[in-house]
Amino acid sequence: MAEAVEYDVIIIGAGPGGYVAGIRAAQLGLRACIIEKDALGGVCLNWGCIPTKSLIYHAGVFHSRLELEKMGLSVDSRAFNYEYVHDQSRKAAGVLAGGVEHLLKKNKVDLIRGTAGIVSEKLVALEDGSEIKGKNIVIATGSRPLQLKGFEFDEKQVLSSNGILSLKELPASLVILGAGAIGCEFAYIMNTFGVEVCLVEMEKHILPFEDARSAAVLERSFRDNGIDVITGAMAHSLEKTSEAAIVTLVTKDGSVKKLEAEKVLCVFGRTPNTDEIGLGNIGIETEKGYIPVTDYYETRVPGVYAIGDVVRTPLLAHVASKEGEIVCEHIAGCATDKCIDPNEIPSAVYCEPQVASFGLRESQAKEQNITFKKAMYPYRGVGKSVVVGKTEGMVKTLYDPETHEILGAHIVGYNATELIHEILLAKTAGLLPEHIAWMIHAHPTISEVVMEQMRGVDGQPIHM
Repeated sequence: MAEAVEYDVIIIGAGPGGYVAGIRAAQLGLRACIIEKDALGGVCLNWGCIPTKSLIYHAGVFHSRLELEKMGLSVDSRAFNYEYVHDQSRKAAGVLAGGVEHLLKKNKVDLIRGTAGIVSEKLVALEDGSEIKGKNIVIATGSRPLQLKGFEFDEKQVLSSNGILSLKELPASLVILGAGAIGCEFAYIMNTFGVEVCLVEMEKHILPFEDARSAAVLERSFRDNGIDVITGAMAHSLEKTSEAAIVTLVTKDGSVKKLEAEKVLCVFGRTPNTDEIGLGNIGIETEKGYIPVTDYYETRVPGVYAIGDVVRTPLLAHVASKEGEIVCEHIAGCATDKCIDPNEIPSAVYCEPQVASFGLRESQAKEQNITFKKAMYPYRGVGKSVVVGKTEGMVKTLYDPETHEILGAHIVGYNATELIHEILLAKTAGLLPEHIAWMIHAHPTISEVVMEQMRGVDGQPIHM
C-alpha cells in the first residue's frame, strides 16, 4: 500500500460547513482535503435551502398571475407544468454544486470521493482500504430527516423533505406534520400551486421557535389563503390505503381527529449523521447523536473537531459555515472567536410573508427574568409597502430599558429575511436603536420600517 498522504486538515463532508472549512483552511496556508461520498454542497445545496428557495421563487411567480388578472389580462393556468418548476430547482442545485467544485480547485483543496471512517485521531480510512493521514480532523457529516416509528418514509405516500423535493407532479392534497421552518415553507409552496394543504403543529403556534406575534401574522396569512392550520395536536398514528394516507391526531384536550390526504409530509426535525463514522475508535461518545464540543468546536480528543448539524448548535447552513471558519482559524493560530454568540445568529423562514429574527424572544426574556422593553412598527406605516401592496407585517425589537442595548429583533413581512441584517449589524457592532433611527434611509424603501420602528424606542415615530 502506498504511503499515507498527510494533510494539515482532513474534513469529512462537503456541505456548507465542510467546503467552507476547506476553503478557509487553504486561505490560511493549510494543506486541506475534503472527503465526500455524495454530492458537493450537502443537504443545504442539494436537498434543502437552494432547491426549496427555487420552488418558493417559482411559487411567487405563479401567484403573480393573480395581479395580472387584476390588470385585465387573462392567464390560462390549466397548462401549468410543475415538472418544469422541479427541473429548475434541480438545475439550480447542479449549477451551485459545480460552483463549489470550482472553488475547491481554485483554492487547491483536494477533493476525495468516498466514504470515510475515522481510524485514529490522525488517520482516516476509505472503503477501498486507502488511508489519509492528517494533523487535524474536522467532522462535518451533516444530518438527515428524523424518522419516527409509525411514520416511516416510503417517499411515495409518506414523504421526507427529500422526497417532496423529488416530486415531479403535485399531489391533490397534502398533510404536513410539523410547522417549523421546513413545514411552513412547503405549506406555502404547495398551497400556492393549488394543492389542498393541512399544516399540523403539536405546539400552541406554528414556528414554535419564533416570536409568537410573528407566527400569528404568518398563521393568519396561511388561513386567509386556504391552508388548514391545526395547532396543539400530536400525530398519533398513520394508516396507508391504496388511495390515501390517513393521519390520526390527538389534541391536548384528548379529542381525536382524522385527516386524509393523497400524501403526508413528515418534518419532525433532523438527526445527525454520526453513526458509522468511527467515533468509537477515538473514544468519542455522542449525546443523542450529537458530538460534544468545547471552545473552537474541538471534541474531547485534541485535534478532532465537529461542526454543523452534528453538534448542538442551530441546524442552519450559515451556522455550519461560520463554525468551519472558526475551526480552521483556530488550527492556523489566528482565531478571534471561540464560538458563535447564539444571540447573533439570524433565523430566516422564506414563505410569504417572510419571518426573520435573532436574539431573545419575549417568552425567553420572561423565563430568564431579563428586564426588557419592546418597540414595534407595522409595515403599513411606510410608503413603499403600500406602493407594492405588501402591508402585512411588523418589526419588533427588544432592548434593555436602561442602556438601550438590542437584545433581539423579529420581523414578519415582505423581505424580512433581508431587513433583519440591518438590525443584526447594529447589534454586532454595539450600536443602539437611536443610531439606526437617525441614519438617513432612502425613501421610499421597505427598510424605512426599521428606521421608524427604532424611532419608536423613544416614542417618536414620524408616520404613526
